[in-house]
Amino acid sequence: MQYSEIIQKIKSLANSENVAGMARFGINTRNTYGVSIPVLRKMAREIGKDHELALELWESGIHEARLLACLIDRPDMVTGEQMENWVQDFDSWDVCDVCCGHLFDRTALAYQKAREWSEREEEFVKRAGFTLMAALSVHDKKASDEAMSEFLPMIKREAVDERNFVKKAVNWALRQIGKRNLKLNEMAVKTAGEIKQIDSKSARWIAGDAIRELTGEKVQRKLAGVK
Repeated sequence: MQYSEIIQKIKSLANSENVAGMARFGINTRNTYGVSIPVLRKMAREIGKDHELALELWESGIHEARLLACLIDRPDMVTGEQMENWVQDFDSWDVCDVCCGHLFDRTALAYQKAREWSEREEEFVKRAGFTLMAALSVHDKKASDEAMSEFLPMIKREAVDERNFVKKAVNWALRQIGKRNLKLNEMAVKTAGEIKQIDSKSARWIAGDAIRELTGEKVQRKLAGVK
């Protein structure tokens, strides 16, 4: 499937009701046609992995084309320059999350970018840093406890950010790290306890929500190996 054919197909699948629904979920609807993720996943399977095509689709600026680019790009061909260019283009949480959770987290620079972006001020760049942490904690099965625990001070540092898309990603990273194993669970709960002491509405929410899940029976039973 060629670039022009893909763009034509996206436009032919336009659904104004879906666009309205996306807006209700806080998705930026600029240059959006309302094509659902399951449809885009099916298209991605048909297209296969293609780095050059992914770059072309991203440059189109079309919401769905960018999501598709994240699904078909090759992590081994993604450069630091590309990651910086794309993260600057993030203008919606869904593009940020799909990109970080299906492409960037599989690159050689994933840990470096998670650390760097967590310190940046731009809302979606900072979100990308913490979304990467959450994605790595789920997908990088071989990662050491030490590699994961290094994210905890960054999570604590940014827990005071009141912006919705940032605080939710900070919370997400904390919860995912705490669900890897019992040792990290203990460390994440301890970090959450420290965050809870910070005089910030965002910090209290992040901590309270994480503690509730990480100390809950469901997570504790799973970590203890009980089915």
